[in-house]
Amino acid sequence: MSLLTVGSVAFDAIETPFGKTDKIIGGAGTYIAIAASFFEKNQNIVAVVGDDFPQSMLDLLSSRNVNLDGLQIKQGEKSFFWSGRYHNDMNSRDTLVTELNVLEHFDPIIPDSYQGVEYLMLGNLTPQVQSTVIDRLNERPKLVAMDTMNFWMDIAMDDLKATLKKIDLLIINDEEARQLSGENSLAKASKVIREMGPKYLIIKKGEHGALLFHGNEVFCAPGLPLEEVFDPTGAGDTFAGGFMGYLSSTGDISFENMKRAVIAGSALASFCVEKFGTEKLVQINNEDLDRRIQEFVALADFQMTYQL
Repeated sequence: MSLLTVGSVAFDAIETPFGKTDKIIGGAGTYIAIAASFFEKNQNIVAVVGDDFPQSMLDLLSSRNVNLDGLQIKQGEKSFFWSGRYHNDMNSRDTLVTELNVLEHFDPIIPDSYQGVEYLMLGNLTPQVQSTVIDRLNERPKLVAMDTMNFWMDIAMDDLKATLKKIDLLIINDEEARQLSGENSLAKASKVIREMGPKYLIIKKGEHGALLFHGNEVFCAPGLPLEEVFDPTGAGDTFAGGFMGYLSSTGDISFENMKRAVIAGSALASFCVEKFGTEKLVQINNEDLDRRIQEFVALADFQMTYQL
């Protein structure tokens, strides 16, 4: 199969109760592509960076079978940069710096070699850019998934709703689901959101797991208890990458297989938070991932015998 990711490839600077970093590699597209590479060996990416982005990171992506034909490198310009500080609960944060740089006028160009891609993951970018990508594909992929955030709901709700009509799957967190739907109950929120366009909806709940909705079916994935969480940045993108990479590698978009994909994404996200940035993701191998997946399986595997 084949997967196309559209998202930021960028720099972050992060501060948490466990420490802080200088400028490190980040961006939704980066996390998605690295996570997906554990499953899918035919990957493509559309993104933009400045000439300040390190060649070593581009080489790493290439070594993980990520086709960089769609990566624009703007000479004389700087890559997107974000800096944030997390609170003690690690669920809330303050944005300290946002420098759009090359992302400010990003025009997603789809190389001819990417046409016919079977799976599309639209990382968190402007709804207009996400919609443009869909329109520029000659054939509709087997599954179109996207991420979004509160910011676009605040300033571009009309564009967001128009884009939602074009996709199959939306991946957002519980706070975003409540804002988008206007409903406090996640079950009610899922119905409202799916009426906007996507047939499938994943609501991430951080350390409390994730919910997958389709029709009248619901799957609740557990959260893995971790002793230490160093940095939640990129965990949601890592989840999306693992989810889409698994689906793409299997070529199966049944609800049952999506359940397995949710666990695959959750397992990778649980690794991501254990160190800053992408550090942990590039250290683990498939054997590590398989053991972590089995831990998730064990959390939800039980038998009950009772007599009334």
